[in-house]
Amino acid sequence: MAGFRNGRGRDNREAPQGRPQGQPQGQPQYYGGQQQWPQNGSGHGNGHGEPEYFGDPGTPPPPQGGYDPYAANNPGHTQAFSVNEDAYTQGAVYQAGAAPGPVGPRLHWKQLLSGVILRPAPTYLQMRDYAMWGPALVVTFLYGLLAIFGFDGAREDVINATLSSAIPYVLTTGIAITLSFFVLGVVTHTLARQLGGNGAWQPTVGLSMLIASLTDTPRLIVGMFLGGDEGFVQLLGWATWLAAGALLTTMVAKSHDLPWPKALAASAIQLAALLSIIKLGTF
Repeated sequence: MAGFRNGRGRDNREAPQGRPQGQPQGQPQYYGGQQQWPQNGSGHGNGHGEPEYFGDPGTPPPPQGGYDPYAANNPGHTQAFSVNEDAYTQGAVYQAGAAPGPVGPRLHWKQLLSGVILRPAPTYLQMRDYAMWGPALVVTFLYGLLAIFGFDGAREDVINATLSSAIPYVLTTGIAITLSFFVLGVVTHTLARQLGGNGAWQPTVGLSMLIASLTDTPRLIVGMFLGGDEGFVQLLGWATWLAAGALLTTMVAKSHDLPWPKALAASAIQLAALLSIIKLGTF
């Protein structure tokens, strides 16, 4: 037990209790790891108006400049941190909207193509850090080769033309649609960044090309057999256009960490272009 004593009326010729014999008066003593001064009888306690404190006897004095068991970061002790500092990141400050690292490995092209339609949210989130130019360019180009057959007038011109003139016509259409979808993807990415997004441009453009091509494929296939002017084909076109809008909005939201209203605004120009060029047959 530790206690206080003021030492009034003590004989100054005797060493204070607990002080080793022979230790000069006025030199510090150590009790329980505390530095104490002997009393000189001229005042209260240690001669400076302060009581003398005695800890547990036999505790060695603290080392000078060595290991301090009471220092911060030792077991049982804490360390102070600033308001914006994280003890587990060694001072790194979290910034809202910072893009996280990859959430998984790159998907195989088969998983990618099926995931764009069937598992949109996890697929877009997992592929937000990976480029996919191979699948995006191949799928969009194949879609462009067949897109001309979805319009009644263009289909008749290709069918009635000679093979030597029909092939360049079909190839030109495929290249034109591929470039158009690429430019629309770049526009969507640019708008998303201006609205506060943080995604990379290559995944955004690649996913937007896949979404535009895959969602319109049902209308294209049915239109090749029934004709693009049929009411059912037009209704199917509107349905697939709405699906493309939902998927584009989800993709931009996952790829750029944006709320859905901003993601929809970033996709608006591409959706308007798809409606005008493909769905309404004005290409």
